[in-house]
Amino acid sequence: MELPCLCLLLLSCLQSLSAHNDFFTSIGQMTDLLYTEKDLVTSLKDYIKAEENKLEQIKRWADKLDSLTVTATQDPEGFLGHPVNAFKLMKRLNTEWGDLESLVLRDTTDGFISNLTIQRQYFPTDEDQTGAAKALLRLQDTYKLDANTISTGALPGVKHKSHMTVEDCYELGKIAYSDVDYYHTELWMAQALKQLNEGEESTLDKVTVLDYLSYAIYQQGDLERALMYTRKLLELDPEHQRANGNVKYFEFQLEKQKKTEEEEAEKQNEREKRDTSEPKKKKKPKNVSGHQIPERKKYEMLCRGEGIKLTPRRQSRLFCRYYDNNHHPVLLLAPVKQQDEWDRPYIVRYLDIISDSEIERIKQLAKPRLRRATISNPITGVLETASYRISKRRATVHDPQTGKLTTAQYRVSKSAWLTGYDDQMIETINQRIEDITGLEMDTAEELQVANYGVGGQYEPHFDFGRKDEPDAFKELGTGNRIATWLFYMSDVSAGGATVFPDVGAAVWPQKGTAVFWYNLFASGEGDYSTRHAACPVLVGNKWVSNKWIHERGQEWRRPCAINETE
Repeated sequence: MELPCLCLLLLSCLQSLSAHNDFFTSIGQMTDLLYTEKDLVTSLKDYIKAEENKLEQIKRWADKLDSLTVTATQDPEGFLGHPVNAFKLMKRLNTEWGDLESLVLRDTTDGFISNLTIQRQYFPTDEDQTGAAKALLRLQDTYKLDANTISTGALPGVKHKSHMTVEDCYELGKIAYSDVDYYHTELWMAQALKQLNEGEESTLDKVTVLDYLSYAIYQQGDLERALMYTRKLLELDPEHQRANGNVKYFEFQLEKQKKTEEEEAEKQNEREKRDTSEPKKKKKPKNVSGHQIPERKKYEMLCRGEGIKLTPRRQSRLFCRYYDNNHHPVLLLAPVKQQDEWDRPYIVRYLDIISDSEIERIKQLAKPRLRRATISNPITGVLETASYRISKRRATVHDPQTGKLTTAQYRVSKSAWLTGYDDQMIETINQRIEDITGLEMDTAEELQVANYGVGGQYEPHFDFGRKDEPDAFKELGTGNRIATWLFYMSDVSAGGATVFPDVGAAVWPQKGTAVFWYNLFASGEGDYSTRHAACPVLVGNKWVSNKWIHERGQEWRRPCAINETE
């Protein structure tokens, strides 16, 4: 392919990507960037070859003039006494040197550099780089990974091991520092320093890293270690103005801290002496019955495969079976494989329920439409109707502080909405869900397809509208979300589980399967035990699609119960 054509093709490719931002929130769209970069490398090699040819011409010109000027400057007047030499000197300086300047400055590859400048506007932004960095920090916390494990690329299930340079570690530390996150600043500056001490070549020096490291440690209240690293910095650069000032300040603060501790110790001794002279009162036992693990901690524990487990008795009640939904005509001769995942709430998984070809078609349809995944605020009731979503395909979140529409930061993914109008296969899949669940799909929401990005996650949430949200799904006119159907369209090498923190359940992605649960009891009351989350993807690429099924149309399919929790 001719280079100009290649550049035009590349530009066209990048323009198609320009409709999407937040590249880091979707692995699927990030793959396009790899092909873009590959084309750029090919174009760059052609540019280098053309530049090398150009340099050869310049070198020959320089060699010729070098020989000429050496001869001429030995006898300048005698040389210029020849009229031809005088003429040629005028010609060279007036014309040929100008031609040479044009040759040096000329873009020999028909505008590669100018094209690259144009194309850069379609590249990932600072937000993408920062988002990917913060995703790494989030993975580090959720899966309890030390900086060295991440830096060496020794993650579970990795196929393409990647090593982080000193500059990479330093960049992570700086991004954490900009967020006033001194904990992660310390971890990554310490890792950068470790790699420098091990002899890794870098454009960074230890003084710069130590400056950040000592300050981050000081901000966390560890004066002794902050002073130690500051002194190490001064050993390398005795004239460092800020470090010299910090040493004096840290020493003063440590002395002050020492005096305070001594005074406290004296007061404690006096209290103990008084206590020995007075009868001791029995201390009331602390009430530990109300102690609960915070939701965030339970969520992260479940993501790591820890947390509450089913008792053997409850485990014994979970079964696998062939399921035909009470002799449904479609399933009678070809029942589906169903296995119990959890008892309360009752979660089931269907195996081999969607084929590889169907998965690839769904991804093909969804990929051009993927946008940063957002959630509509049930309190405001801002939710598009199903017919409206065919064209708009996007929901939004209202910021309670400003009242403005904003992107949901607690969900790192991109999503698209698909209907039977897009492809007959979507209608086939909707019918399959109806046959298996026995629930009406005409009032359900469109099929939502989501692709998770670097460290992609969806923090704990409910799928249904609660009692304090009277306008939830009002505009849809189909009632509350009675149930959730979730297809797993990829395996995930590490991480990416769907977890239910309140009950300790964890469901792991398995390509070609789907999980199903009811969000509402048969009485119509919400089942608060269905609060769930998508764990960050540690290694791999996670594709899912889900169907939110609503109350309207289920009156005869799932009759109301009298008991609130039946």
